[in-house]
Amino acid sequence: MTTCDFCGRHEPDEANTLTWTFAVENGRPRTFCEECSRANLRAMEGKLDSEWW
Repeated sequence: MTTCDFCGRHEPDEANTLTWTFAVENGRPRTFCEECSRANLRAMEGKLDSEWW
């Protein structure tokens, strides 16, 4: 099961997480669902940590 580190969404099927994004913030791996990724795309491209979104 994969969980979005921003909104907390749970996805039990790994095939549905192919459109999710992955980042490393301060040495910690972070996973974000498709909705959170789309909503915060510019902040992600700007390399802002998710705490600033």
